[in-house]
Order: sequence, then structure tokens, then C-alpha cells
Amino acid sequence: MPVQIVFSFKQFTIQQDRTAMKVCTDACVLGAYADVTGSEPAGSEPVNRILDIGTGTGLLALMAAQRNATALVDAVEIDEAAFGQAQENVAASPFAQRISLFRERIQDFSVGYGQYDRILTNPPFYTNHLRSPDAAVNRALHTDDLPFEELVQAVRQLMTPEGLWWVLLPPYESGRLAELAQKAGLQPFRRLILRHHTRKPAFRFVTGYSFKTGTCVEETLDIYEVDGRTYTSAFRALLRDFYLIF
Repeated sequence: MPVQIVFSFKQFTIQQDRTAMKVCTDACVLGAYADVTGSEPAGSEPVNRILDIGTGTGLLALMAAQRNATALVDAVEIDEAAFGQAQENVAASPFAQRISLFRERIQDFSVGYGQYDRILTNPPFYTNHLRSPDAAVNRALHTDDLPFEELVQAVRQLMTPEGLWWVLLPPYESGRLAELAQKAGLQPFRRLILRHHTRKPAFRFVTGYSFKTGTCVEETLDIYEVDGRTYTSAFRALLRDFYLIF
């Protein structure tokens, strides 16, 4: 997906000129794949409250609000520019009355805001990689402001006993997070393995966690056919409610 300053979806538009992290394909997959309606057996209770941790442009919050027509969505963002951009995007959407934005650390937010039926997270994951001269890019990509340990602790406090947490990470970092989550009593129940196409290795995992013990079901999604240009039918089906080209 090429980077665009304005990215238009079927029901909302993302302005992203002031944010470090732009709309990307894997984040769109997370927003379209994660169960936010109560269809997943691991968390079949009604979904009334949804939380987006580190909302950036507001993309995941807006996708969740589109898919669940009654739930209230809270979105947390620490970066000032990204927070302002998310406010702009939410205000211009049809879902503005159901999305609330908070500019604060999730570590502080976890005290006193109640619990959520669904939590979505596309967290920063770099630890020892080279730094960018852009502070906003560093905040978006590196774990300094949100170490995995603190993320897991926040989710434990904020999620209902029947709730589900969906998180997007590269394979290695996904494994690191899984170890911490399981120590905290959060068990993976579903994993989507995302590949560019069948001849490429996995580059992202979308993993669902709950407080229940059970088997983790895995499935694979290829974005493109082997030519690297034609979208697969599975990808088209997943994103058809969002992408204008579908």
C-alpha cells in the first residue's frame, strides 16, 4: 500500500500529514480481522466497550466503530501531533459520537476508566534498532514509552474477564509478547499469520488473547498472489467493507 497524505476508506477518511505512522496494510488487516462484535467463541459476550491503545491516526478506532454499530470506542494516544490528527479524523467521520479520545499514557489510563470487552493494539516494537532523528517516529516505533511488560499489565487491568485482546506484531516480537502475556494469565486463542505472498515468509502476526485456557487456532493470509501485485481473494474479502478499490 503506497503512503498517501490522505487515505480514503468507504465510510471515513484518514488525514495523516502530521503523524509519524501512516496507514499500512497490516494495521488494516488487524482492524478488519479482530473480532469486535462478539462472533469469536472465545469471547462471545456482548461487546459494548472497545479500547484502541496507541491509536495514532485513529484508524483502528474508526474501523472498530464501523464494524460494531453500537459499541462505545475509547482511543488512547500519547503523541500530541498524532492525538490532534486522530481528533480531526474522528470528528469528520460518521462515528464521532461513539469514539472518545484520550491523550495520556496507557499506564496511567489503566486506573479508573473501567474495563473493556475488546482491546486492539498495534504497539511499537523496536528495542535496539537504529534511531530516527524524528522524535515522533521513535515514539511510534520503539518500546521506550510502552515496554511490553507494561502493556500486558495495562491489558490485564483494563480487559473484562470475558474480553479479548488483539495485537499486531512481527513474528519475533510476537513470541516475546506471548511469553509475557501467558505469565500474566493471558492465553493466545487465535493467530493470523500474514505474508506478502506464498513465497515470502511471515512478516506480521495478529494474535488474539483471552483469560481462558485452550488451543490456539492458526491461519494464514496472503496479501498478494505470487506476482506480488494482484490481491488474493481472501484479502479482498477481508477488506471489502473498507477499501474503495474493492
